[in-house]
Amino acid sequence: MTVIAANDDVAARDWREAVREAAAALVAAGAAGEGYPAACERVVEENGPYIVLTKGLALVHARPEDGGLAVGVGVTRLAAPVEFGHPDNDPVDLLLAFCTPDPDAHVGTLAALARSLSGGLAGRLRAAPGREDLARALKEAVPDA
Repeated sequence: MTVIAANDDVAARDWREAVREAAAALVAAGAAGEGYPAACERVVEENGPYIVLTKGLALVHARPEDGGLAVGVGVTRLAAPVEFGHPDNDPVDLLLAFCTPDPDAHVGTLAALARSLSGGLAGRLRAAPGREDLARALKEAVPDA
C-alpha cells in the first residue's frame, strides 16, 4: 500500500526549500524518516537538476537507505515557481516526492506514476482546487494507494 501526501500553496524561496518541503510531506505522513528531506536535497546538490522531469515538474527522491520507511508519494504545489537550474524545464511549480523502504518495493508505483504523468497528471494536479483535491488526483494516479 502506498502512502499519499499532499501540500498546497507552499512558499519556497529556492529549490532547496522546495525539495525539503516536498520531502517533509512524506515524513509527516509517516512514509519517510526525519533525515529524508536533507537526503533529497543532497541528491540535487550531487547530481544536478535531473529530477526536473518535464516543464515545471520535479520528482524529489533519495535512496531507500536514506530514510524510506514505506512506499510513499507526495505532491507539493508551490505558491510561486522556483528555479532548479534545468536548461529546459524551469521554473518548477509542482513537486512529486517519492520514497521506498527497499529498491524493489516501488517498481509498480513508479510505473503507475509514469503512466499517469503521460496521461496528463501534472495538468490535473495544477487544476486541483485545493489540498484534498491534490491528494485525490494523486491517489487516482497510484491505484494501490
